[in-house]
Amino acid sequence: MSKECVHHSKKRPKLIRRIYAGILIFLFLVLLTILLIWAILQPTKPKFVIQDATVYLFNITAANFISSSIQVTVSSRNPNDKIGVYYDRLDVYAVYRNQQITLRTGIQPTYQGHNDLNIWSPFLVGNSVPISPYNGAALNQDQAVGTVQLSIKLDGRVRFKVGTFISGRYHLNVDCPAAIMFGNPTAGVIVGNNAVKYQLVRPCSVSV
Repeated sequence: MSKECVHHSKKRPKLIRRIYAGILIFLFLVLLTILLIWAILQPTKPKFVIQDATVYLFNITAANFISSSIQVTVSSRNPNDKIGVYYDRLDVYAVYRNQQITLRTGIQPTYQGHNDLNIWSPFLVGNSVPISPYNGAALNQDQAVGTVQLSIKLDGRVRFKVGTFISGRYHLNVDCPAAIMFGNPTAGVIVGNNAVKYQLVRPCSVSV
């Protein structure tokens, strides 16, 4: 009996080593497959560009409340030849000095095929939105100088499609700089009653 116990005790470490070796080989093959797919597909994040901004209303009161109505045009291009993009959720809003000044405007969910271009023109509206006294003073100063630097943010969830495979959801963050030159009459084009359209054409930073 003692000989059998010694025999079994010697087999156990060998079995454990084989299990560990099998797990390591499996993980290596999985990582190798992922690297090969990545090298073949060469995935690239969608590219966003803010084209223009039409300002219908942009006022701040002495009590540090801001009311605004701005229509922005943002384009998104999928630069991938073999990867499609599902935009499951995409919200757009305006920010001044890290403070949100408009409500979120949702964009209709859509699919973007290989090398496709999508253009969206949402309205961003904020009615008497409270801002910090520091930002209120800074905004008054910026308007007096003639240029207000806003950030147009896009926040949402995306999925990627390769053939019939569809990935899980990823968080998409887009930041578009929008310098509104209120002090320069030639910087914009009057498009309606008290509405001025400013051409921007600036690339946005994108993180997924």
